[in-house]
Amino acid sequence: MSKSPDTAGRRSKRYASAAAALHGVVADGQTLAVGGFGLCGIPEALIAALRDSAVKGLTVISNNAGVDGFGLGQLLETRQIQKMISSYVGENKEFERQFLAGELELEFNPQGTLAERLRAGGAGIPAFFTATGYGTVVAEGKETREFDGKHFVLETALRADVALVKAWKADEAGNLVFRKTARNFNPACAMAGKVCIVEVEEVVPLGSIDPDQVHLPGIYVHRIVHNPTPEKRIEQRTVRAEGN
Repeated sequence: MSKSPDTAGRRSKRYASAAAALHGVVADGQTLAVGGFGLCGIPEALIAALRDSAVKGLTVISNNAGVDGFGLGQLLETRQIQKMISSYVGENKEFERQFLAGELELEFNPQGTLAERLRAGGAGIPAFFTATGYGTVVAEGKETREFDGKHFVLETALRADVALVKAWKADEAGNLVFRKTARNFNPACAMAGKVCIVEVEEVVPLGSIDPDQVHLPGIYVHRIVHNPTPEKRIEQRTVRAEGN
């Protein structure tokens, strides 16, 4: 069996920096799956390194598009993203401006449908039927069928050239543990990518993670970047009024 470029001649999946992890992998015109839910669990260092790489013409699959000046919002400002395949994009004014001006392509998905399209891509399932979106603009131009008296829309799977994901902890083999909301979309994005690069806060020796606690096996992970102090910006800070 031939080895992949990431394993040939290498014993470790760890890279010294986000830029080093992206080197030789990202290129113009690629499709990228980027994990995260809002600003929670986004691969901050990898996105910044992607911005600095100056690759362009990207199609980005992500639940959201970051905010102005942070997360994927940085790539929108530098005009590196040509198309977004997303669910929620309401917090980014530059996204709105580019879309309304016809400068950015957008493929909207119901949130559950987007998650299942990524999961299907990782599982090798080419398409599936879902009731979500039937009878709405979501179903326009798509095949529909009736099962047991109910109507369904055919949705195709999503695959990416590269997946950029964020996890809390990884061992040297790339077995991953996610924390809370960061587990939304990150595992599915990782599985859908031909090459998966993960940014983690903690790297532990092989065998340190209980197998029952592994959320994503290392077989899906090709490169690891250690970022122990991510910014973890809050998207919308909501506080309770004093006395309530």
